[in-house]
Amino acid sequence: MTTTTTATYWTELDSPVGRLLLTAAPDGALTSLSVPGQKGGRAVREDWRHDAGPFRAAGEQLAAYFAGELTEFRLPLRAEGTAFRERVWAALDDVPYGETTTYGEIAARIGASRPAVRAVGGAIGANPLLILRPCHRVIGADGSLTGYAGGLERKTRLLALEGVPAPAPSRPVPPPATPR
Repeated sequence: MTTTTTATYWTELDSPVGRLLLTAAPDGALTSLSVPGQKGGRAVREDWRHDAGPFRAAGEQLAAYFAGELTEFRLPLRAEGTAFRERVWAALDDVPYGETTTYGEIAARIGASRPAVRAVGGAIGANPLLILRPCHRVIGADGSLTGYAGGLERKTRLLALEGVPAPAPSRPVPPPATPR
């Protein structure tokens, strides 16, 4: 029996939001973009191959994005997830540069029920291609800044880069006062 393993290539790039870890499949399709401290982010594994070659176009496009000169990435992406997650991630790709949407709007775009908004949030939080697949453009229904696997500070910086006024962070609503 023959077992084939697929090589994973990786490189790191500096950016205004910190060091970026990129991974790619042998055909050059990007499989992840992670940042330090990212919830669920990737870490370099011993069996990966360090090679900047497959990432030249990604590096150029990310540099142009951070310089405010690029509004849409044109890179081969390959993120693997459940069919539901892949539908959510595809909907993220349709959120234009400089605009925001809500978790509920993403749920509606993919035909998910209103109660599925939490699952949509989970799928967005599991997006392995930060920045390239713009989960930073998703905000709360009340317009507040909500979770981001890369951290709210990075989300705020990415939105500001795109010219979006920073929404306020979401805060828990205090319980109603009890009558005396």
